[in-house]
Amino acid sequence: MFVFGLAVVFKLVSIQFMQGDKYRALATERVVKDVVIPANRGNVYSVNGNLLATSIPKYDIRFDALTPSVKNFEEYVKPLCDSLSKYSGKSSNGLERDIRKARANKNRYYLLARNIGYSDYIRLRNFPLLNLGAFKGGLIVEQKTKREHPMGAIAQRSIGYERFDDKGNVTRAGIDGAFGVKYLRGVDGKRKKQQIGKGQWKPLSDANEVEPKDGYDVYTTIDVNIQDIAHHALLKQLEEYEADHGCVVVMETKTGEIRAISNLGRNSDGLYYERLNYAVGESHEPGSTFKVMALMAALEDKVVDTSTVIDTKLGYKQFYGRGIYDTHGHGKISVARVLEVSSNIGLATIIDEGYSENPKKFIGHLQDWNLNKPLGLPILGEGNPIIPEPGDKIWSKNALPSIAYGYNLKLTPLQTLTFYNAIANNGVMVKPKFIKAVKELDDVIETFEGDVSNEKICSEKTLKEIQSILKNVVVRGTGRSLYSEYFSMAGKTGTAQTEYWMKDWKENRRYISSFSGYFPAENPKYSCIVVIHKPSVEKGYYGADVTGPVFKRIAQKIFTDTPIIDEVQSLDVQVAEVENEFETFYQTAQTYKTIMPDVIGLPAMDALALLENMQVDVKVKLNGNGIIKEQSVSKNTKLKTNQTVVLKAS
Repeated sequence: MFVFGLAVVFKLVSIQFMQGDKYRALATERVVKDVVIPANRGNVYSVNGNLLATSIPKYDIRFDALTPSVKNFEEYVKPLCDSLSKYSGKSSNGLERDIRKARANKNRYYLLARNIGYSDYIRLRNFPLLNLGAFKGGLIVEQKTKREHPMGAIAQRSIGYERFDDKGNVTRAGIDGAFGVKYLRGVDGKRKKQQIGKGQWKPLSDANEVEPKDGYDVYTTIDVNIQDIAHHALLKQLEEYEADHGCVVVMETKTGEIRAISNLGRNSDGLYYERLNYAVGESHEPGSTFKVMALMAALEDKVVDTSTVIDTKLGYKQFYGRGIYDTHGHGKISVARVLEVSSNIGLATIIDEGYSENPKKFIGHLQDWNLNKPLGLPILGEGNPIIPEPGDKIWSKNALPSIAYGYNLKLTPLQTLTFYNAIANNGVMVKPKFIKAVKELDDVIETFEGDVSNEKICSEKTLKEIQSILKNVVVRGTGRSLYSEYFSMAGKTGTAQTEYWMKDWKENRRYISSFSGYFPAENPKYSCIVVIHKPSVEKGYYGADVTGPVFKRIAQKIFTDTPIIDEVQSLDVQVAEVENEFETFYQTAQTYKTIMPDVIGLPAMDALALLENMQVDVKVKLNGNGIIKEQSVSKNTKLKTNQTVVLKAS
């Protein structure tokens, strides 16, 4: 017993003097800890300055019923309950009964309000008793932030987020995720809290130990007007054709800035929402939109020219034992017409005859255009393109003719659009751009310039030929149903089979419909791609029927609803040519009242305003820059009431 007693004394001395600091620190750690105060993430803005994503602080207000002195509690509990009653609509007597019960039960974590906004938080902390603070009034404030998207579901996936799961793993999507770590996240603060019960922690003071520093604001290239147009045009078509999912991207031609990106997928209830970033992340066989790349390579190598005659047979031709079909038989047609009518046989014949002996030469063009590499976007999850070459497992004799019309390879919609945008941009390939600047309030932290990935994708001759053919695709080719004499567009339709390797394909056919192009055709301002997966075959699946109308609707509404000319920064700018033009227009408007004026040479908008003020019904046939070249009624002719005048502009 004596030896045992000595051992106990020795252990007590050891704990007290030799390990005391360790156990005191451990005890403190168990009842006091540093709690991270998350910094508010920076805001995400559109190119117009509209708020796309922001961090909204939310508060839980709790009450430590033991902290207030008896005097303070009895003096202020009734006024507190009266104030809470006005705020919540609950009975003041009922609230007082619950708070007194909380004090009797020694409840140090009684909930008064949950998930309230900043204005309500300021209101509650000024209520009687609570306004005495944490140490005298028992006020406990718990703050958290919630990411809000003021535009709602529009572009929500592309704007993105940064989330952490229970294990600390992070998921980053879209612009918010891409630029979150470096710019948006900010620096977290710290605050000491004391344990007051099982799982309950109370701040030790009203102030933070380390104040959080909010993140920087990111200004994107998204235009909310164009985004809204693209979103609703895509949604309308997905619903009409009962499709599985689809995407739209609108890019500014010169800069590569993404003005709109919409990705919509259908859920189990048949409703569409921003499920995945298909435009960036989904690689698939592009089908006929790839024929442009194939033909461009052949034109560059002078394998053919646009007038070379190709025999497309009557809609069926075998290549190395495998048949290739066209929707219609076209017979012998020119190379230009092959692309206009989107002949699979025609493109397969051109590429196979031109490169079967040296397929690497053809593949080399695709590699020179970087079609075999990702675009290198800051947004995570970009899909990998697949461009096979001789020696690969998926290469065979049929690989070359298959690639010619968009099979046996994969590209993402944004990769395809980047190439079409280069055609619209006179051969200059620019990298897609999602962000313009990073700011802290009004201070610019960093700006982002355009990135040219290829100074010239082809010769000027090939470029002009391809541009002409893409315009004619809409005028007289597979996209002729989209043609409008008042608005010029250029592009290529695409219809590709998908999941055709599955056993049930013949009974349940699935297609990918697409349209990629730019507008206006003569001086392109925007390029655009529309891709819709698995539309109902009973309603239609061809690119011209499913995706072409979306492209046309977007193009026309952009030019109807959105200013195309950059805003003039100063209203004091005077240009002699404009001044003279206005004076001429004004004198004409004052002089001619009942006779037809001479409007040739005037801008279409001026001529239209002049004649409509004279109560003349005007029809304008616009083609080109909008300068009047012809008028159906000669000048100095007396006008009749409600007479119709046709103007032709070019």
